[in-house]
Amino acid sequence: MFASALVNLYTRDIEAGLRFYRDLLGFVETFRTPTEGVPSHVELALGGFTLGLGTVEAAREVHGVEATPGSPAMVVVVWTEDVDKAYEKLVAAGVPALQPPHNTGNNNRNALLRDPDGNLVEIVAKVS
Repeated sequence: MFASALVNLYTRDIEAGLRFYRDLLGFVETFRTPTEGVPSHVELALGGFTLGLGTVEAAREVHGVEATPGSPAMVVVVWTEDVDKAYEKLVAAGVPALQPPHNTGNNNRNALLRDPDGNLVEIVAKVS
């Protein structure tokens, strides 16, 4: 009945979202529309996970909803090999940080940041 799924984040600035998810976190762009100019929707993949970015304008025009990016109702979790190193790289690139790397139990080390729209992004690694 259902074939696949993805998480779609609405964004106020899709180009900033692409720089964050594609250029800083290493997601690979797999789809965009329109193909010319500034897109209204882009899909990106990382390790079998698909993340969509859609503009707030597209949410309004296509679905008739007013999207509110940055509300902390969810978090995008991205696994890495070294949280401290990844955190330093992201903060140096100007990514807003909420919590520096810290051990959280279950042999995990986590840090919490925000994407360009204020959505929560958690980076996590297993502690060796």
